[in-house]
Amino acid sequence: MKRYRVPAKGKLNLKAYDPDETGDYKKTDQGKDKAKADTAKLIARLAGLQERLYANATRSLLIVLQGMDTSGKDGTIRSVMSGINPQGCNVVAFKAPSKDELARDFLWRVHREVPPKGHIGIFNRSHYEDVLVTRVHGWVSDAVARQRFKQIKEFEELLHENGTVILKFFLHISKAEQKERLEARIADPEKRWKWNSGDLEERRYWDKYMQAFEDVLSATSTTRAPWYVVPANRKWYRNLVVANCVVEAVARMKLKTPPGPEGVDFSKLKIV
Repeated sequence: MKRYRVPAKGKLNLKAYDPDETGDYKKTDQGKDKAKADTAKLIARLAGLQERLYANATRSLLIVLQGMDTSGKDGTIRSVMSGINPQGCNVVAFKAPSKDELARDFLWRVHREVPPKGHIGIFNRSHYEDVLVTRVHGWVSDAVARQRFKQIKEFEELLHENGTVILKFFLHISKAEQKERLEARIADPEKRWKWNSGDLEERRYWDKYMQAFEDVLSATSTTRAPWYVVPANRKWYRNLVVANCVVEAVARMKLKTPPGPEGVDFSKLKIV
């Protein structure tokens, strides 16, 4: 998965990343089935790792999902997190800020949602909206955006130093794939509830969004809070990549099952 990790230094070019890539898995039914089987194994492993994370309550995990409309943020959450205990996981979807939130710094509402120790937190869109949408539409200047890049890096450094592991995923789809997914929402009555006419308006800014994402990922991918560009045209491969990165991150914590309460001799306990 290292090839999807954005370097901490240098300029990113999204054209170098193929959104239709499937790695070592063939773009066939057999390749798809194998990827799904491998993803299922990762999901099962994540369930055990999450239990240790929750039991130790010394570290936390923050997962950030960004991407264009229809890139699969919701689908990724449903798939990758399908095996974990929801008691130890919280998903937050950041919408347009309220009047109360606008009266404070842009990270105020985000800091409140950071996962506590022992928990997994998922941001479905995040603090990065404040350097993406706002910049594409000209609501903030480039100077303000660069200042926010610096503030975001310092914020994420603070979280890391206090025990939060951060993984950031850009779900990379092609413009043609987005067109197909939007058309599917129109054609399928079961998907029409997802329809948002604003998606068509934002699609007009595709090239500006790609430039904004390149700038954001280049400026804010760090050793301690890396970005991953995830090929997302194929949902089954997208899920595999994210699941693999998450499992590796929690495994690197090297958490052990904590011992039982002190003073309890379990060899002498008898249940009657």
